[in-house]
Amino acid sequence: MTAAASPAGVHTHAEILSQPSCWKECLQSLDATDQLRLTCERFPGRQDWVFVGCGTSYYIALAAAASWTHLTGLRARAVPASEILLYPELLSCDPAIIQPVLISRSGHTSEVLKAAEYLELKANVRTLAISCATHQPLEEISTATLHLLPADEKSTVMTRSFTSMLLGLQALAAAYGKQPLFAESLRKLPGHTAPLVQSLEDRIQEFVHAGLYADYVFLGQGPYFGLANEAMLKIKEMSCSYAQCFHALEFRHGPKAIVSPETLVTCLLSEAAYEAEREVLQEMKGLGATTMVITNRADETARRAANFLIELNLEGPEYSRLAAFALPGQLLGYFTGIAKGFDPDRPRNLSRVVILNNNS
Repeated sequence: MTAAASPAGVHTHAEILSQPSCWKECLQSLDATDQLRLTCERFPGRQDWVFVGCGTSYYIALAAAASWTHLTGLRARAVPASEILLYPELLSCDPAIIQPVLISRSGHTSEVLKAAEYLELKANVRTLAISCATHQPLEEISTATLHLLPADEKSTVMTRSFTSMLLGLQALAAAYGKQPLFAESLRKLPGHTAPLVQSLEDRIQEFVHAGLYADYVFLGQGPYFGLANEAMLKIKEMSCSYAQCFHALEFRHGPKAIVSPETLVTCLLSEAAYEAEREVLQEMKGLGATTMVITNRADETARRAANFLIELNLEGPEYSRLAAFALPGQLLGYFTGIAKGFDPDRPRNLSRVVILNNNS
């Protein structure tokens, strides 16, 4: 007799809903092990921070780089690991000022490992890794590693590992930039977000059941651009839907030609650029798009322009709330996948870790 197969998406669903408690555990672990202080002491005086990843980890890098500059005032950028391998001359590798941060849930991603080897062995640059696993190859190559072990997942698709590694890097930025009040806001985020999860789940499930779309577009600026990219990837991975991502104002410059009632345009409205982004939302609504809005608090204009509005109503600085903005996109991808008959735990054509052969 064989064991019954698990229901479709059971692990992904549980991991999405577990995020507030996972964040709390990860932040407590960082405090208990003193990893943040030790890391700051190990890499003093770096002026050029480079966050490196592949796929979801690259989208973490985008949001982490924006957070790093905001919190420390230092130069920071995100680079796909493949760029370091194929165009190393485009990356300034002055060991005195550059600080690469290598992001990998498993610590086994081939391109990240090769980037680590290039930086450590050829460029003589000391690297910092962040991972949700221990005793893995990336840890062996890198000079130091931040561990967020509670965030590891059974699923192929990254959900809580995305938000937890972003929070971990934001906590490191707060420590490096001597921003204790921001660090405290991060510690409060799990408790503030936990009451929202059930409502988000119910409302997004109801929205998906009302209808699916031919095109999914995600718009975000600044620190939200990485989050918008990640939402785009979740809808692709879990539901095999066609999806695109743009900086919000860039969508006007040609891409808006695709807009129709069969296009779901999701706008992540920030506080810093709220009015400009809201104008894009209004324009897309006027062109006939179906609109979904994710924001902390909406005004009446945004409410009228939104077919589906999600307000998080969280306290604290804007950057401290970024992880919570990822939840709606994850749930949208999950419920769209279920509605289309896919199993989000077993996405088509994907594996949990991308491992290339030695000739790649």
